[in-house]
Amino acid sequence: MTEPPKPPEAGDRLVAADRPSPPDRPSPPDRFSPPEQPVRNVSPRPHRPALPQPVTGPVRVWQGVVAFLAAAVRLASRLAALILVLYAIFTVFRANPANIWYQFVESLASPLSVGLANLFQLADVRWTTLVNYGLAALVWLIVGSVVAGLIRRAAP
Repeated sequence: MTEPPKPPEAGDRLVAADRPSPPDRPSPPDRFSPPEQPVRNVSPRPHRPALPQPVTGPVRVWQGVVAFLAAAVRLASRLAALILVLYAIFTVFRANPANIWYQFVESLASPLSVGLANLFQLADVRWTTLVNYGLAALVWLIVGSVVAGLIRRAAP
């Protein structure tokens, strides 16, 4: 009869690759093998969602119209705010009221102030203009953004 095989020992090279050494007795380092790198737990890449199908027909036209209207509202509100801020800056730095550019900006800023031109009465006229027209510019920016957002939500 043949003798049964001996159980593997912790120092055997074949066993070290198949099974970790017992915790109470660490295996001796092998001089000829490279140092072990820590094993990272790499999860598989998640599945990418499918690309959206291109929209065609009347829905695409409607989306284009809505995007154009939202951009037009944003542009108009920003231009109104720019005119109001320019008038406030011209007034604070005491621009020449006889200048054609000052008169042009002043003629546009008066109706765009939406009733806020006389909201606050400060001691200095320059600071009164800066606060009131600056507040009107802020109102134009906020209202323009809100309206453009509502228009964008109208798209299917």
